[in-house]
Amino acid sequence: MDGVTVIDHPLVQHKLTIMRDKETSTASFRRLLREISTLLCYEVTRNLDLTTKQIETPLATIDSPTLEGKKLVFASILRAGNGLLEGMLDLVPAARVAHIGLYRDHDTLQPVEYYFKAPENLADRLIIVVDPMLATANSAIAAIDKLKERGARNIRFLCLLAAPEGLERFCSSHPDVPVFTAAIDNQLNEKGYIVPGLGDAGDRMYGTK
Repeated sequence: MDGVTVIDHPLVQHKLTIMRDKETSTASFRRLLREISTLLCYEVTRNLDLTTKQIETPLATIDSPTLEGKKLVFASILRAGNGLLEGMLDLVPAARVAHIGLYRDHDTLQPVEYYFKAPENLADRLIIVVDPMLATANSAIAAIDKLKERGARNIRFLCLLAAPEGLERFCSSHPDVPVFTAAIDNQLNEKGYIVPGLGDAGDRMYGTK
């Protein structure tokens, strides 16, 4: 599918398999999500723009590569997005953070917004939106809509798992936003959950139901 990158690194796939296992504990799931998010962040930031700056090593003066432009923004779709956010901040600690509070109405499967807080000057920054699951894509689409309303123009979406139905809907709604995921699963069930999936990422991360 155009605009979709599946990150098939062996370590990503190995950790994802453990996370899928229903016997994996809350503590292990949370740790693995943080670990895998660092690997996913490595891939989603692979082609960032670089410039050079002059520095002095202990032996010589050189023009050395450095990131160009304003600092990145990681936009977490609450609450499960924070599981990916923490590992990404380990890799890019200077990134700015946006929080987008959305929950899914279990009857209509539509997103309900309850919180939004983002840095200024979104138009001048690369925004990486994170949420472990791209299922119906309703929450992801709503989050991107909100960011674009605030001026964001350069956006990428990063998730752990995606459903074909959600990918199709997301790419139709926001064809300019590339998607990065560790796996594309088979389908959604009648309740809007990804199958085979790994269950509710937020519940498994925080030990809730």
